[in-house]
Amino acid sequence: MLSALKKIFSIQEVKGRIIFTLLMLVVCRVGAYIPVPGVNGDEVVQIFRQFTGGSQNLFQLVDIFSGGAFAHMTVIALGVMPYISASIIMQILVAVVPSLQREIRENGEAGKRKMGKGIRLVTVVLALFQSALLARYALGLNISHPGIILPELLSQQILGFPWLFYLVIMLAMSTGTLFLMWIGEQITERGIGNGISLIISVGILASLPSTLGTIIRQLNLDSQEPGQMTFSSIVILSIVFVFIILGTILVIQGTRKIPLQYARRMVGRRESQGGSSHIPLKVNYAGVIPVIFASALLMFPATIAQFLSKGTFLATVVNWLSPGSWVYTALFVLLILFFTYFWTATQFHPEQIASDMKRNGAFIPGIRQGRPTQEFLESTMNRITLAGAVFLALIAILPMLVGKVLGVDSSISHFFGGTSLLILVGVILDTTKQIESHLIMKRYDGFMKKGRITGRI
Repeated sequence: MLSALKKIFSIQEVKGRIIFTLLMLVVCRVGAYIPVPGVNGDEVVQIFRQFTGGSQNLFQLVDIFSGGAFAHMTVIALGVMPYISASIIMQILVAVVPSLQREIRENGEAGKRKMGKGIRLVTVVLALFQSALLARYALGLNISHPGIILPELLSQQILGFPWLFYLVIMLAMSTGTLFLMWIGEQITERGIGNGISLIISVGILASLPSTLGTIIRQLNLDSQEPGQMTFSSIVILSIVFVFIILGTILVIQGTRKIPLQYARRMVGRRESQGGSSHIPLKVNYAGVIPVIFASALLMFPATIAQFLSKGTFLATVVNWLSPGSWVYTALFVLLILFFTYFWTATQFHPEQIASDMKRNGAFIPGIRQGRPTQEFLESTMNRITLAGAVFLALIAILPMLVGKVLGVDSSISHFFGGTSLLILVGVILDTTKQIESHLIMKRYDGFMKKGRITGRI
């Protein structure tokens, strides 16, 4: 381990990227402790704990994803969820609008820049909308629990509307979301790993100390009375924890190798024997992106319903979409299946692979080149994607089911649950792979330079 770290930090560019990434993530965590001006964060936390209690609650899951920023009403309370929701909207628009899809494919970098601008614009709209809902929710809390909001903010009104309070909340939280989005893009471009995924992972890891504290309190070690949690439930959760880690690694790293053969070629006067190789088709081509997308898409309407749950119907919707309910679980599984196929369809292009194989004289044994090869790759990818998507959904909901059976606190099941753990393991694997690719590239270049110098001497 130490030798591997020494090797990583021996390359200046890789070391610079890692240090830049760590510094940007530290800046993100600093934002989680800056409250919105005019809001008593400590009072909000107390009320938040009363509302969440020990039940499965949507706000608790949102708070874990934001690293505690949501419960404290800080400037980054919305986290990167508006950005993820905007990315989903734009990806779906590209898939259903042929002109957008054609423009992105033909224009390349220009199309990607245009899509990036669209994502940022939609992010601003969603952030303003969600922050306005959160401001309205805070006003309701201030009526039942006075002292949350400074009276000076509420005194500035037009026709009974506290415009200054809404303006401060919307500007502060939207700016925080845009700042996180900018940091994520900078990490992706100048650092190591996917910036947005790393920000979510750091937020999840930030809740680890409080989760461990909850486990210790519920064990009730200071008393002879049995606690809410027992050692047997901890053993079962530990087994599930290990199973999720192993399962995530197997699903993300697993591939099916499609054998390839190359036709005989004439090189000069000699006939060259074609070699053999393979195409590695990943069992789960989308990684943990379906879990992130499914969580974000479920959180968005459920959060709106929770903020506006004044009527009977909206209150019913909140109960339906609360983590742990059978409706939430069923929708979560269906969305994971959908986004796994959706992401694979947008990123995996069998027609291009078949065209490249034909141009290079490669073929799959028993399959003709061209259209038959494309259809074979499509059907094979569909079958293995189904297996990967089902296994991914099973891993995602297993801890939720185990937590309900054992009666474990929702904060513990959310942290050690499939969603959080899948994201953590997937992001760690992706970041490690990127570091390894940088190492291989730099070592290869250095070796070639050394060889040229020796040749000249």
